[in-house]
Amino acid sequence: MNTTSQSTPWFVYSILVLAMLLWGSSFIALKIAFSHYSMWLVIFARMLIATLCFLACFRRISFRQYQPGDLKLFLMMVLCEPCLYFIFESLALEHTSAAQAGAVTALYPALVTIGAWLVLKEKPSKLLLTGLVIAFIGALWLTFLSEKSEHAPNPLLGNFLELIAMILAAFYTIVLKKLAFRYNAITLTAVQSVAGTLFFLPFALNSDLPTQIELEPTLAIIYLGSVVTCGAYGLYNYGVSQLSANSTSTFVNLIPVFTVILAAIILDEWLTTTQLIAVTLILTGVIIGQQKWQLKAQRKPEADLT
Repeated sequence: MNTTSQSTPWFVYSILVLAMLLWGSSFIALKIAFSHYSMWLVIFARMLIATLCFLACFRRISFRQYQPGDLKLFLMMVLCEPCLYFIFESLALEHTSAAQAGAVTALYPALVTIGAWLVLKEKPSKLLLTGLVIAFIGALWLTFLSEKSEHAPNPLLGNFLELIAMILAAFYTIVLKKLAFRYNAITLTAVQSVAGTLFFLPFALNSDLPTQIELEPTLAIIYLGSVVTCGAYGLYNYGVSQLSANSTSTFVNLIPVFTVILAAIILDEWLTTTQLIAVTLILTGVIIGQQKWQLKAQRKPEADLT
């Protein structure tokens, strides 16, 4: 069993908010990277950079708590995310805007709530469900406010692909919750990075290589690999080890908020008054959903996924 000590609720909440900020920024960084490099090259380089970063803390990687059946769980985890998830998310960003793709992530907590209820037996509270509904309405409102543009040539298709990515991410969280009882966040994130590097290597080798290196898209890839993949996934995996799957997933409603704000600042896509109201609605839902969350006093056996 993972012996990670419990932290104060607000510390864990702050960790998760930071993870959501980094994930929100990833949509912007991907848009910038895709402007010059192929999708496969960007994803592979991102995974490779993350793997290299984990070499600096390899001593923290441990499989001493391995149990029979964990290999199957690890395979399910990496297949869902980063492998298939990154494919669908990247394809989505070719058809929709960063803001719309980020807004679709509000569907993720509801998917995790359903999955955690069925698999992990984590029955959601009425307060949590109320917060999810409010945030979900706000995210949908934010999505439909976005119009077709040069950055979103086919937003309906793009948003549908992002929805598939969210389904994969939800199942990833359920599997991760099983593994988080025995493995620390660094170990879990390192496994994702190495698996992603190996998975996307053949695709990268068969993709079109750039004739020249552009500074801004290259910096975006470095940021994605080092800060987002290592930082956001590491922080989120830590949060999952401290809170229930339902609790951690609701924070994902902050991603569309951060994405829209960053898109306005970096891509010069400024918010309208109506969009600001929608963002406020999402924040309200997240706050309501957090009111009675507490860290678990003790860890309980989870339902078997194997």
